[in-house]
Amino acid sequence: MVLSIKIIESIDEAIKHINTYGSKHTDAIVTENREAADRFMDFVDSASVMWNASTRFADGYRYGKGAEVGISTAKIHARGPVGLEGLVIYKYKLVGNGHVVRDYTGKNAKRFAHRIIKK
Repeated sequence: MVLSIKIIESIDEAIKHINTYGSKHTDAIVTENREAADRFMDFVDSASVMWNASTRFADGYRYGKGAEVGISTAKIHARGPVGLEGLVIYKYKLVGNGHVVRDYTGKNAKRFAHRIIKK
């Protein structure tokens, strides 16, 4: 397997790369530079952008919307007669300080099923 590594020279180059090749769902930046973080969060074209926080926060449950029934990265999704609510899109911005998502807690909490895949 050949692994190709591209060095990103600037925040603008990173934003362009993400906007070209990203999923438009969730992206994060880890930096102490507020100006870079603000630029990233303003110009990355994703539904959720995060600064110094785990992308595992991008979850319908954690956003207070209950269980997810689907994921949409479309900007216009309405069909037929709709009011303003059906035409408005949202961009969620989360600012953390190294925050991570832990397994769910409580008496009957389920653990995440992530595991290491060995070669």
